[in-house]
Amino acid sequence: MSSTATTPQRVPKDEIWWSNAIFFTGMHVAAVYGAVVLSPWRDLHTYTLALCVASWQLASFGITLGYHRLWSHKAYTARLPLRTALAFMGSLGFQGSIKWWVVRHRLHHRFTDDPVHDPYSAQLGLFWSHCGWIYYKRAYPRMKMIDKGDLESDPVVRFQHRHYIPIALTAGLLLPAVAARQWGDALGGFVWGGLVARLLIWHCTFMINSLAHYIGDQPYSEENSSRGTLFIALCTSGEGNHNFHHAFPHDYRNGPARGDWDPSAWVLHLLHALTNQIPYLHRITDTDYLKAKAGMLSLEASRLHERIPKENVARSESELPVWGAAEVRERARASGEHAGQGGKQLLLLIDGFIVDATPYADSHPGGRGILTEWSISATGKRIKDSTRAFDGLVNKHSKGAKETMRVYRVARYEE
Repeated sequence: MSSTATTPQRVPKDEIWWSNAIFFTGMHVAAVYGAVVLSPWRDLHTYTLALCVASWQLASFGITLGYHRLWSHKAYTARLPLRTALAFMGSLGFQGSIKWWVVRHRLHHRFTDDPVHDPYSAQLGLFWSHCGWIYYKRAYPRMKMIDKGDLESDPVVRFQHRHYIPIALTAGLLLPAVAARQWGDALGGFVWGGLVARLLIWHCTFMINSLAHYIGDQPYSEENSSRGTLFIALCTSGEGNHNFHHAFPHDYRNGPARGDWDPSAWVLHLLHALTNQIPYLHRITDTDYLKAKAGMLSLEASRLHERIPKENVARSESELPVWGAAEVRERARASGEHAGQGGKQLLLLIDGFIVDATPYADSHPGGRGILTEWSISATGKRIKDSTRAFDGLVNKHSKGAKETMRVYRVARYEE
């Protein structure tokens, strides 16, 4: 089930956002230099590696649980202590303040794939949707349509927005160095727990904007380019089931089915069940879920049917002529292009229809002989009815065999 991404459109020529461009590029250079020269990966302390993973995952859950599912989509409600923790964890992501991130993400959902109004539109190419948009200071004419009232009324969002830069630098770069100093590797903590972990959270998050709109399946909707893939879900704490998310953005889950990798939803479910920090979780009804799945399966079935050659599709009853006994005997008597042994056409009466099995005789799994035995005789007193034989007396035919039989119907029989 897929709709392919259209040919990338021309990237808009906007003013370069120099502060963003320099910082984003500089972080990559510093991380590579640090990992190769200052704190080589081959000499990496085990605790420092664990710190890197922890710093990355804290940021990941801060983005998925906080920035995305809580503040962007209001998929659940959270009390002050949890909101405070998520705001701090999200700051580790180095992706801007909650307010800055959320209004752009809401714009993305409002105008998904629009090359003008979607900040990271997939229509502008893989690089643009991944990180190219970061380098430009674009104006979004429809940003004023995005509701910010809930963000401006949240004291946690206001405080984090006002003090975002010192919070992010302290949490994302200084604290990892301080933590790693406890085992004598402050520089390694800064490089791996700080710089490298920031690159990991950046590019894992950006994959949702880029790869999750290019690769994967679309089991819930084809209204936009969003897709779902396990690989991205594994890298993003469960955000890879992106097609479901775009179909139902207010659901606290990204993976609604058993087997979907969505640890963010699991954490929310546990916090809701075991603490008072999440009073409410929003989820779609089973009916909405089944309707979406059924709609896509129906669409896929239609596409598969379109690929079947017309000569292999059974004609409808209204398209078939009506033959009486005399017509059937005359046809049985005549020899044709596909005549069987002795010049006899293999006509059978099954379920009130005349079936010409002659062209299929040599391919019939039971052999030509059984078809000949049950075929209509031109001289018989009655038209032999093979329905019982077909339905189980001689062989219990499969659904596929029954469909093949319908393809060879040539007439309706009326005595």
